[in-house]
Amino acid sequence: MNSREQSTTHRARGPRQFIRVTHPFHPLSGRRFELVDRRQTWGEDRVYYQDGRQLKRMPASWTSAVAPDLFVAISAGRALFRVTDLLELAALIFRQRDVQRHRAKAKQHASRK
Repeated sequence: MNSREQSTTHRARGPRQFIRVTHPFHPLSGRRFELVDRRQTWGEDRVYYQDGRQLKRMPASWTSAVAPDLFVAISAGRALFRVTDLLELAALIFRQRDVQRHRAKAKQHASRK
């Protein structure tokens, strides 16, 4: 799609394509929708679909538009997280605890004055 082309412009399309929401925790998981468009927005591959009268979007990786993650396919539901995901989560928790400790110390220091 040309970046100067308006998003409301009607484009000739081939056969209808459908996507299924595959993210296991998404409320629409398992539901099937007609694919309206797919594009990069905000640095992420997104799919656009019609839900009733509303045009909605979600990351393509949460749908059947993207091939399943190899780890997820091989684990067949036995493992919900990859090691890299768990390491990233641990780092996030560590950073959050560090921020909380810093705030607590600042609050104690301020109350002593």
